[in-house]
Order: sequence, then structure tokens, then C-alpha cells
Amino acid sequence: MLEAGFAEIEITPPIGTRKIGWLKEIITDAVLSPLCARVAILRSGEGQVALVQLDTLFIAWPEVAAIRKTVGERWGFPGDHILVAATHNHAGPAVVHAGDVPQDEDYAAYLVSRVVTAFERALKDLQPAEIGFGHTYEWAVAHNRRVVMRDGTARTHGTFDDLDALYLEGPIDPEVGVVGVRDLQGAWLGALVNFACHPTHHGGDTVIDAGYPGVLARAMRDWGCPITLFLNGPSGNLHTSDPRAGGRGLSAEAAGAALAADVQRVLPALTFQRDLPLGTASRLLALPYRTLADGEIGGRVRGAQRFIDAAIYERRIPELVAKIRAREGVHRAEIQVLRLGAWFVVAVPGECFVEFGLRIKEGAHPGHAWVVSCANGRAGYLPTEEAFRRGGYETTFGPSSMLAPEAGQMIVDTALELINNI
Repeated sequence: MLEAGFAEIEITPPIGTRKIGWLKEIITDAVLSPLCARVAILRSGEGQVALVQLDTLFIAWPEVAAIRKTVGERWGFPGDHILVAATHNHAGPAVVHAGDVPQDEDYAAYLVSRVVTAFERALKDLQPAEIGFGHTYEWAVAHNRRVVMRDGTARTHGTFDDLDALYLEGPIDPEVGVVGVRDLQGAWLGALVNFACHPTHHGGDTVIDAGYPGVLARAMRDWGCPITLFLNGPSGNLHTSDPRAGGRGLSAEAAGAALAADVQRVLPALTFQRDLPLGTASRLLALPYRTLADGEIGGRVRGAQRFIDAAIYERRIPELVAKIRAREGVHRAEIQVLRLGAWFVVAVPGECFVEFGLRIKEGAHPGHAWVVSCANGRAGYLPTEEAFRRGGYETTFGPSSMLAPEAGQMIVDTALELINNI
């Protein structure tokens, strides 16, 4: 018999805290909507898995390790069965060091303690349950934000108002993955939603906000599903702004409402089961950093594109170079797969380009895979090798982009191996 438990807890930082979604220092002066941590725990037979979702930009590996260690010591729940993912919300606190903004260590410790409290609540909420899996497609929320120009370079957030624009570089992933869980009387306990799109609303202003994932969770609660975990897919090159419309796109409210409407159409039509095999597998990869050629360091390679303030790059580059050399040129990153019956949840630590997520989904057939980005640590952007040849913001060496072009495909290959052997 399947058992499930869900919990939600507020993690809103105090006004006056620093934000990190824009690389530069921004001090908050208002809360537009609360930030939350959400936990879902599933048990079936000898198997058990847990998913933690945070309304933050990232989650660093030390905090992931602290959550897993504390939960394991207190309740015996295996730490490597826990997936911890950030929604990649740009309007939240400094959970990591990003750009000119150092990590808020006090907040990071507070975040860990709040997640542990929520985990305890979810464990206490474990009850017999049934689960259903489904999906639909959403075309209006996400857009590929990279425009190929006539000279063969790519411009991140380019638009077709520019007469040198030729075409969008790549696809989107329109799939909205939905997992619904309810008690044996048919009342909703919670849901998981997987969709790929950058949540950057309010990133550059002074408010704290959960973005469109927060709108989705609130709309689902109003509909009757009390706790909805949003698991952001590979969205490194996806955004709500549409280059075909001059960079305009849906507001956070409209994007969240659209996704909520999608989920609300899927949930009532699900076929439910009361038992399913659960499993986990993971592997620690040594992902190579970028070669430290002068052109890379100085931002002079073909198509280089620095955002916000080029001076931030100049201040941070020496530190980045020193870190890469100290780590002997490799970044340690965990790739994790949770098996939920015939469905596989793949957790990757970086901002993968959507092409990698689609490769995993295709390669997992006849199984059904969903990919969760910004999970179990932070690895920066993971662009395709073609994107590296064209340039653009995501490939430009700096605080958010340090790994080598082959890193993304290494993650795909590893994920598929784990899926096939779990």
C-alpha cells in the first residue's frame, strides 16, 4: 500500500535582505508574496523517496547535504533518497554567492532548519494514498530566448525587432508533467508539476516574490489541492518573454494561472493506483570546467554577451579562475534519478538547456522521464555545444557559466544509464 505525506512551510526572508537574481546587490523593501518550502514523501513496500521544492534561485550542495544528514540522523530516512530543488525564482534571498552578492549564511542555515521542520510534518502526515500520472502541453508560457543573427552568433533576449535577427535557435519543451496524490476517500493530498521556464519576474526590483510557481501553488490551493510542488525543468534557454513579440510575455500571474488551469484539467482525468515500485539511483560526476584561454577570461570570444554590468564580471573573474584551478579543473556534481513506477524524475544541478531535457525524455522511452533542474547543488549554465559556437549570455564565461561544452551531454548520458539500471 502506498503512503504519502505532504507539508508546506514559509521561508520568506526579512525585509532588508539581499536578493541575488540579478547578479548585482539589491536590497528588499517589500514582500509581494511569501516564499515557501514544500515537501512530498512517498512510501511503498520497502521503497521510499522524498522531494523538496524551494522558492529560491538555487540550493547549494552544503545545504542539500545538511538537509539530508539531519533528516537521516533524526528519522532514519535515507539522505540519498531525497531530491532538493529550487524553482529558480529570481526574486528571493541570497541562498548562494552570486555575482556581487555573497551568500547570506544566516538565511541559509534558517532555510535548512525550516526544511527539516517541514520534512518532519510530512513524515507525520504519511497516510494510505493513491497516485496518478499524467501530462498535457502548454504553448503560451515559455519561449526560447536565444535568437540567431545573420552573422551566425546568438543573442540571448534578442528580438525580431532587430532586422539582423534570423530565427530562434532552439525549441521549448511544452510538456506539463503532473503527479496527483489523494487519500483513499478521494481528497487531494498534493501534486507535483514539472514544466520548463525561467521564473525571472521581479528579479531586478526590490520586492520578494515567489514568481509564477508561487501563483501556481496558490491557484491550486484555491482549487482544492492544498500543496503543489513545482519542479522546474531544463530552462536555461527558456523564458516567459517572447522574442517574436519584441520580448513581451506573460506576467507571473498570467503564467502561473495558465499552468494551474493545465494541471486542473489533467488531475480529474488521472487513473490512480495504490501501489508502485519506488527506487533511487545517483552518481557523482566530475564535470570539466571551461579552458582558461585569455579570450574566455576577458569575454572576447565570438558572441560573448555580458548582462547587467560588465564590471561585475571583471571583479569576479579572478576569483572564478582561482577556484577552477584549485579544483583541478573539475566540478563535482550529483545526478540523481527517482523511480516512481514507470516514471523517472531526473535531478540535475545546473541550468540545463532544454535540448538536454528532451534528449533524456526521448532516451528514457518506453519509460517516461521528467527532468528537474537547479537540484541538489549548483553548476551554472549547461548550454549545448552548438550554443557555445554561437555565443550568447549563457555561454559567456562568468559567475553563471563556467563548465565546458561537453558537460551537458555527460549529464544526459549518465541520467540515461541510471534510468536503465534503476
